Amino acid sequence: MAIQRADIEKLCYLARIDLTEDTAADTAAGINRVLELIDQLRAADTAGIAPLAHPLEETQRLREDRVEEEVDRDALQAIAPAVESGLYLVPRVIE
Repeated sequence: MAIQRADIEKLCYLARIDLTEDTAADTAAGINRVLELIDQLRAADTAGIAPLAHPLEETQRLREDRVEEEVDRDALQAIAPAVESGLYLVPRVIE
């Protein structure tokens, strides 16, 4: 299935995107190259190959969960614009 310039123009209209003639043609060509690549991937014989969740079968070594540095809460709150009862006050975002 090839994407035509008319398809790109319709998509641009629906998405409210303004493209020039050259850009529409380039976009259609680019999408067609991506679709060709997808067709090549679909043509590959993957029978008998188990799907992978990750390309490497090895497990990752996790670091020990320990405190690396301590933060002086009082020093940070001293430079904060607004603090009340140990909490940082921020402007209301949702009414």
